[in-house]
Amino acid sequence: MIVDLRSDTVTQPTSEMLDAMLRAHAGDDVFGEDPTVNLLEAMAAELFGMEAALYCPTGTMSNQIAIKVHTQPGDEVICDQSAHVYQYEGGGMAFNSGVQSRLLPGNRGRITAEQVAAAINPDDVHKAHTSLVCLENTSNRGGGSCYDLQEIQHIRTVCDNNQLSLHLDGARLFNAIVARNESPKQYGELFHSISVCLNKGLGCPIGSILIGSQAFIKKARRVRKVFGGGMRQAGFMAACGVYALKNNIIRLQQDHDNAREIASNLIKTTFTAGILPVETNIIIFEIQAPYHAVQVAAALKEKNILTIPISPTHVRMVLHLDITANMVDYVIDTILNLQI
Repeated sequence: MIVDLRSDTVTQPTSEMLDAMLRAHAGDDVFGEDPTVNLLEAMAAELFGMEAALYCPTGTMSNQIAIKVHTQPGDEVICDQSAHVYQYEGGGMAFNSGVQSRLLPGNRGRITAEQVAAAINPDDVHKAHTSLVCLENTSNRGGGSCYDLQEIQHIRTVCDNNQLSLHLDGARLFNAIVARNESPKQYGELFHSISVCLNKGLGCPIGSILIGSQAFIKKARRVRKVFGGGMRQAGFMAACGVYALKNNIIRLQQDHDNAREIASNLIKTTFTAGILPVETNIIIFEIQAPYHAVQVAAALKEKNILTIPISPTHVRMVLHLDITANMVDYVIDTILNLQI
């Protein structure tokens, strides 16, 4: 038995999802003629109470499309210093949109309205034009931390008062929604655009949805084509997204419960110095000296438990729908008896 806790991107489609994909009706999506893609986009827009949506191959692409639509070359984008759009998208903001980043030191990946207001550049020809704020919910490097909706509302007010757009990298947004007992429409009311991954906790093999106004999505569709993201008979893949939105959201709570159960036992071990608060499906734990993160990850790998050392002193585990109750018990038993 291999327990893969490296990411929630490693999930395999369930038999029910595969069946939905096999039964899908498909057409040419670049012509707007794929009925299953059209259905998925309509479902996502309706779910968030927004006007339109665009199916993309990846979350990185949907984020990069949004940044391109919201900005002009030479602009500046405000985000947390650990944000995925800055750390893990290959310098895409600079390469694709010609914009630079204003990085803020947030609290576990979450920035405040006060920080945003202070970071906006004045109307000065010497300064880059601040045009966009990007938030990430949940925050990957924040250990799956969730924003407070009231703080997002304060950030939106700052954006409105300064003519800034507000984009949400919601790669794991449904984890936050389930953990905080919120609704997608609450987010649709706060953001100009939202990117939601289907290929993480929702269990799809690929796919992300970009949601916004009709005018925004019209521009986004053109940018997707320019980025090489125009797909043809994509309905076979979109069908898994339709299935996921119908069936795989509520079950995310099980991943959160499993993460908390493992974390409550990790803190008992001699190699764990501390754990970031576990709000959703991500565990980031600090390694106690004289041990190192690579050592701990290697020792776990010898027991067929795969993790990622994300720094010299931190290891990450991510729970997902492929992790069974027996696997959770095995991980707990292993960490409590691990020899390093």
